[in-house]
Amino acid sequence: MEANERIFVALDVDSLEKAKPLVEQLSPYVGCFKVGLELLTSAGVPQTVDFIHNLGGRVFLDGKFMDIPNTVAGASRAAAKMTVEIFNVHCLGGVAMMMAAKRAVEEAVTCAHRPLILGVTILTSLNYDDLKRLGFREKFITEDSRSLEELKDEHIKDMVVHLAQLAQASGLDGVIGSPKETEAIRSACRPDFIVANPGIRPKWAAAGDQKRVTTPFEAIKAGADYLVIGRPITKPPEEIGSPVEAAKRIAEEIDSAL
Repeated sequence: MEANERIFVALDVDSLEKAKPLVEQLSPYVGCFKVGLELLTSAGVPQTVDFIHNLGGRVFLDGKFMDIPNTVAGASRAAAKMTVEIFNVHCLGGVAMMMAAKRAVEEAVTCAHRPLILGVTILTSLNYDDLKRLGFREKFITEDSRSLEELKDEHIKDMVVHLAQLAQASGLDGVIGSPKETEAIRSACRPDFIVANPGIRPKWAAAGDQKRVTTPFEAIKAGADYLVIGRPITKPPEEIGSPVEAAKRIAEEIDSAL
């Protein structure tokens, strides 16, 4: 796999008109376009997928399905029929839901090509304090020599690895998780289990609303297969240049880590 094929560009825009120049420019330089809730809600799922396909791009449908198993099975079946490359479900939806998504895709796709199904573990915009506020709690051993921040990071890592193992047991192809947990997922899951990292920020880009981030080089070195990158490519700093220049620069950084 070439370095540029590992880049998934997040099309975080609210219209196909805004997406068009990005897809036209970047299609030869990236592996996939991740279309998420903003664009899908604004333009519609089939319309968005067809639009990107017609411009020569490949689609990662970032719908983050999470519902009862029967409902997610229906959504997964529809995604497979649209010939997207990848779509995702929330691991927190449970094993039965993840297994229903996998069965639905296998039933819907009769040819060799089928979309990859990735499980979303813990969003990279969340840290330990956010999870504690939601009710996920951990009692830390006060005798532990590590700092409180290190213990908090370890707790999130344990949660992510557990969810990744459930996703693997449910038949999913891989997971989406923070670069900070990639090595632990690699150790806990089989070698061909896919790991995709959002929260990727080159040193020349601002962190934005991500809290658990790392550089493209560090993410690939840790074992990531794919990197989901939005604003550093779609809205690069002035000194970097165009989205194409940003994508090329990130591909070079990935290549240096392989």
